Amino acid sequence: MRDKNSTRGVGLAGWGRFCIRAALVAVAGVSIAAAQSAGAAAPKPQPQPLLDPLQRWNHDLLERTVNVFQFTFEERTRWEEKTGVNFGKAVDQQDMLSRIRIGAIYEPTDWFKMSAMGQDARVPFYGLLAPATMRDTMDLQEAYIELFARRKTGFGASFGRQMLNFGETRLIGSPQWSNVSKTYDQARLYYRTPRARLEILMVSPVKILSDQFNNPELGDRIWGTYNTFTLSKNASMDAYILRHSQNRVGGWTGTGTLGTNTFGGRFYGKLPHFFNYSFEGIGQTGHLGLLTQRALAWFGSVSRKVPVGKGLNLSVEYKGASGTDLGSTNSGTFDQLSPANHDKFGHEDLFGWRNLKTLKSLETLNLTKTLALNVMYTNQWLYSAADSLYNSQGSSIAVSKKGVAGTHVGQELDSFMTYSRGAHVFGAGFGHFFKGEFINNTTPHVNPRYLYIFQQYSFK
Repeated sequence: MRDKNSTRGVGLAGWGRFCIRAALVAVAGVSIAAAQSAGAAAPKPQPQPLLDPLQRWNHDLLERTVNVFQFTFEERTRWEEKTGVNFGKAVDQQDMLSRIRIGAIYEPTDWFKMSAMGQDARVPFYGLLAPATMRDTMDLQEAYIELFARRKTGFGASFGRQMLNFGETRLIGSPQWSNVSKTYDQARLYYRTPRARLEILMVSPVKILSDQFNNPELGDRIWGTYNTFTLSKNASMDAYILRHSQNRVGGWTGTGTLGTNTFGGRFYGKLPHFFNYSFEGIGQTGHLGLLTQRALAWFGSVSRKVPVGKGLNLSVEYKGASGTDLGSTNSGTFDQLSPANHDKFGHEDLFGWRNLKTLKSLETLNLTKTLALNVMYTNQWLYSAADSLYNSQGSSIAVSKKGVAGTHVGQELDSFMTYSRGAHVFGAGFGHFFKGEFINNTTPHVNPRYLYIFQQYSFK
């Protein structure tokens, strides 16, 4: 528990209240100015079917301000049950997760955009000791300014706090399934042409303080360049160089500091006969504490849409991230940076992209435009038998230091469905993990199962 009576706590709380009040004043001023603006740069939005008074009111506000000002809103509730998950400190649990987001967007011209969002995430029956991934009382989730956002070419920039996704979010992303979604304090400068986007960036994952204001903490940061290129009608490429630095304040718990250099590229696009492909390769240098870092990772997937019902999407992928071999004097364990790992290693989100090889398939049957059924299968092996198995956050949860427990982690089978109607989405799912040789020898009582049902209402 944090001591809210400490001097630092009082300072942070005061700063948080000041920021929230300032944001409210700014939003009030913006709404008045937007209502008074007579000439707007953008055309009126096209009418869309609206199913409830809140959506209609927000749409009317956008029209009255001539596409300048609007609110955003999300309310999500999920009940979930997790059993057989006793990796480390994890326990069997039943939780009711609740999340509310309220925000506003002000975009008076084609070169200026300001956006802010508050988020309140709670676990009502868990109590005050709920982990930071589940509970964070009302806080600033987003507050950023973006310049020249609407323009298709030329320079642009973004500064502030924002949820971000790069590529397929294997390295930098904001997973929305988590009750407290990751967000970043960031500064980005980019240049666009009709066939390329060149970007330099500095992003820092926000450290969650469940009952205090989440102040910027740059001890954990990623900076470098991430660029995208359109090679042809059916082929695109991402190329990036990223430096990840982390000190003790930023979350590093080992000796010294973390400093890794990530070099990678991704090729993706369409193939004949309705096939799609995506391939990514990554190399890493630098250091993990006092050890020299030499690591790698890769990903490959092929998917196809089959004309069954409203569409049957089939996909298969294979990916891996290196680990440290027995007796090695260097670190070979891949640094996964700051990913959005939901669904990448199974629907239960048990593992992360470190010392792991994963075969995964996903079949999505769209019965109607609003109803989809999904079946997901994953099979996992350790890259190195002597390195750890890591969870979604990148922490060790099981290890055989002599490498004698085998490498097969296990298999997972998941099924889930979603139904959408207007601004509402409903869903439910079940997952079961079948332990392999490694899990049976290192943590024999683990037998994870996951059951959930949720509803979400959102608009913008």
